[in-house]
Amino acid sequence: MAPGGKDLFKFAKQCAVLVTLAALSACGGEEPESKAGDYPLMPAMSAADRMASDRKWSGVQAVIEKRCVVCHGCYDAPCQLKLSSADGLLRGASKERVYEPRRLSDAPLTRLGIDATTEAGWRALGFFPVSGNPDAPDAYPSIISGLLELGRTNPPSPGKPLPEDIDLDIHRKLACPAPDELETYTAGHPHGGMPYGTAPLDDEEYKLLSDWAAAGAPLPSVDSEPSAEVSRNITVVETFLNGESMRQRLVARYIYEHLFLAHLHIQSSGPERFFRVIRSRTPPGEAAVEIATRRPFDDPGETAFHYRIVPVDGTILHKEHMVYEIGPERIDHYRSLFLAGDWSVEALPPYSDAAGGNPFSTFAAIPAAARYQFLLDDALFFIRSFIRGPVCYGQVAVDVIEDRFWVSFLDPSADLSVTDASYLAEATPLLELPVARSDGDLRSRLASFISSGPVQYRAFRDQRYRSAPSYGDGPAYADIWDGDGSNPDARLTVYRHFDNASVVTGFVGALPETAWVIDYPLFERIYYDLVAAFDVFGNIEHQLTTRIYMDSLRREGESIFLSFLPPDVRKPLHDSWYRGPFAELVDRWKELPVDGTAPTAIRYATQDPKAEFLQTLLTEGPGLWPTSDPINRCTGTACANPETPQGRLRAIASKTGAWVKYMPDVAVLIVDTQDTSQIFTLAHDKAHSNVAFLFREEYRREPEKDRLTVIPGQFASYPNFYFRVADADLESFVSDLQAIRDQDDYMRFVDAFGIRRASPLFWSNVDMVQAALGSQDPLQAGLLDINRYRDPKADDSIQ
Repeated sequence: MAPGGKDLFKFAKQCAVLVTLAALSACGGEEPESKAGDYPLMPAMSAADRMASDRKWSGVQAVIEKRCVVCHGCYDAPCQLKLSSADGLLRGASKERVYEPRRLSDAPLTRLGIDATTEAGWRALGFFPVSGNPDAPDAYPSIISGLLELGRTNPPSPGKPLPEDIDLDIHRKLACPAPDELETYTAGHPHGGMPYGTAPLDDEEYKLLSDWAAAGAPLPSVDSEPSAEVSRNITVVETFLNGESMRQRLVARYIYEHLFLAHLHIQSSGPERFFRVIRSRTPPGEAAVEIATRRPFDDPGETAFHYRIVPVDGTILHKEHMVYEIGPERIDHYRSLFLAGDWSVEALPPYSDAAGGNPFSTFAAIPAAARYQFLLDDALFFIRSFIRGPVCYGQVAVDVIEDRFWVSFLDPSADLSVTDASYLAEATPLLELPVARSDGDLRSRLASFISSGPVQYRAFRDQRYRSAPSYGDGPAYADIWDGDGSNPDARLTVYRHFDNASVVTGFVGALPETAWVIDYPLFERIYYDLVAAFDVFGNIEHQLTTRIYMDSLRREGESIFLSFLPPDVRKPLHDSWYRGPFAELVDRWKELPVDGTAPTAIRYATQDPKAEFLQTLLTEGPGLWPTSDPINRCTGTACANPETPQGRLRAIASKTGAWVKYMPDVAVLIVDTQDTSQIFTLAHDKAHSNVAFLFREEYRREPEKDRLTVIPGQFASYPNFYFRVADADLESFVSDLQAIRDQDDYMRFVDAFGIRRASPLFWSNVDMVQAALGSQDPLQAGLLDINRYRDPKADDSIQ
C-alpha cells in the first residue's frame, strides 16, 4: 500500500521543490519588460473605404496564411503576434510570453476576441501595433514593413544550413521590438527579418505584402453570415441549449463545458465553415456578447446568460481544429440520451473551482450512462481535445505519455460506475482534481491528489471490481467497447511528438510497449484535467499539478489494461514500463502494487498475452478496423506490395537501428511517382526507461530501442522536416537512411533528400503538403504550423 502521513508529505514536498527548481533553472534570463508605448490608434474605415480596401486587397489573405500564419497562428506564435484573423493584426504584438513556466501567479488573459475587442483595449494589456498608421505615417514605423524589407535584404544562403544567429529553439529569447525599437533591432539582427529563417518570398508575394503593409495592413472583411438553412439549424441548437427546465439547464452546462473549444460543424454547412458555442449576455436574435471567464466552469455572473453559436473567426489551424458535428439530428440524439430517462434535479450546482474540479458531484444528477455515452459517441474528438486546442506547446503535458500507444474503452455495460449507482456515490470524493483545491498550503493541496485522491480511488476501484458478481471470473473481451458495431473511435492510436501529440482511429504501427483501457471515471477526469480545468495562462503550480495528476491517470489506464492479462504477467510487464531507481521509488511511495491475484476471464492461447489481447480486439471486433498494418505490422499477403512505395518502405517501418535516433519526431516524406505524389508521415517512436517524470528526459532515453512508424498520409500539426524523393530513388533513400551512423552521415542524407528551410524549393513543398492535407480530409484539415520545422546542423544533439 502507498504510505501516508508525514512520510508522504515529506516526499510530496521534496518532489514539488525538485520539479519547481528544475522548471525555474531551465528558463534562465530576465522577465521581459512590457512596452506598449503611446501610439496613435488606427483610424476607423467608412463603409465605402472598407469596400474599396476589400476589393484592392482581396488576394492578400491567401498569401498571409501561406507565408505568415504558418508561424504566427497559435498561442506560442512569436511575440503573441497572431495573424490568423483581423483581430490578431489589430491586437499587435507583445513582449510577454504565454508559455512562461516561471510565473508564480496567473498571467493576464489575452485571448483574441474575448479578453479585449478594441485596439485601445489591447494597448491597455501591453500590446503594440505592428502595422503603420496611414493617417499618421511619420508617427511610428510599420514593423511588418520593416521586417519584410530586412528579410528581403538579408536572406539565408539558398539550400544551406541557416546562419548561427538564426535561432529556431521555441524557448529562445525573443526581442519583440516595439515600433520605436525597430531601427535598433534591424541593426542588431541582420537575419531577423520575415519570414524568419526560411527561403525568401518570391517577387510577387513580396510586392503584394509590402504594398499591403505600406497601406496600413488592412485585412479584407469576412462574410460571416451563414445560409438560411444553417441559420435554422443554429436556432435548433441554441433553443435546446437555452431550455428552461432544471434538467435542460444542467445538461446544457454539461454539454457546454465539453464543447467550449470545439469547432462546431453545423449540419448542412460546407466543409470550410465552423462555429463555436459561447456564453453570451445577449439572447439569440441579438449580437452575441461573450462572457470572458478563465475556465468554462467559472461563474458567468449574477445576470442571466445565454448559450450562443457564433462563427469561428480567422484561419483554421490544424493544431486548434477539433471538429464536432451538430445540428437537428444531434439535438434529437441529445434529447434521447439525456432527457428521456426519469431523473430530476433538486438544485442547480454552483459555478466554482470546486465544481469544475469534481464534475462527478457537479453533474451527479445526470445519469452516468448518458455522460459516458456522450463521451464515447465522439471518443476521437475528446481524446483529440486532450492534445490540441490552445495548448500549442505541451512538453510538460505530453511527456507524461509514451511516444505511441493504443487506446480502447471499457464497455458501458461492464463499467460499474455506470451500472451500479452506489459506485460513483461512494467514489466521488476520491475523484477530485487539483483545480478544486485553490486554498490552503502547498502541502495540503499536494496531498489531495497524491495520497487521498488517485491512490485511494484505485484501491477503491480494485476492491469494488474484485467483489462485483459480474466480475467473478474477471474481465473478458466482451467488456471492451466495440463501438456499438459502427463507431471506429473505439480503437485509437496516440502518438507523442516530443512537445505535441496526435491521435488517429484504429491500431496503427507495430505492437506498442503500453496500452490503455479507459472507463468513464478515467475519461471524465482526463478531460477536465487537460481541457476544461487547464489554463494556459496559469501559474507554475497549476502547470505542475496538472502534469503530476495526469501521471496518475496514465497509470490508471495502464492498470485497467493489465487487469485483462494473466495475473502472473502483470507485474513483470508493468516493471518493464517503469525502470530506473527513481521510478521504482515513486512506485513504492505513491502507487499501489500491481494486482497479481485478481483473475481474468480470458483464456490465452499464446505465450504473448499482450499481443494476443490487442490483436483479438481487432480480429473479433465488428470489422471497423484493419486487422493488420500493411507497412508496419503484417505477414504474407497482408503486407504491402513490394513493388509499391508502401512495400519498399517496409524495410524501415517499425525497425530499430542506429539510424533511427537521428530522425526528427515527425517527418513528411513525399514520393514522386509517374502519375502523382504520395505523402507519408514518418513518426519517430522514442524509447524511454520510464515516463514518470517531467524533467531530465534525456537521462531516460533509450535511443537504441527507437523505431520509425510509417503512415500513409498526414495527421500531425507540426511537421519537423520534409524529405522528397522520386519513386525510382526510394530504395536508395531507404538504404542510405539505414546506413546512418553519426551526425555527419545524417547531414549527407539531408543534403541528398531533404528540403531545408533555406531551400529555393521550401515554400513550394510547404504549399504542396498543405494542399495534400486539404484533399485528404477537407473537413478535418487545417493550416499546418512550421514553427518546429528543423534546420539540421552538424553539431545538433540527439534528443
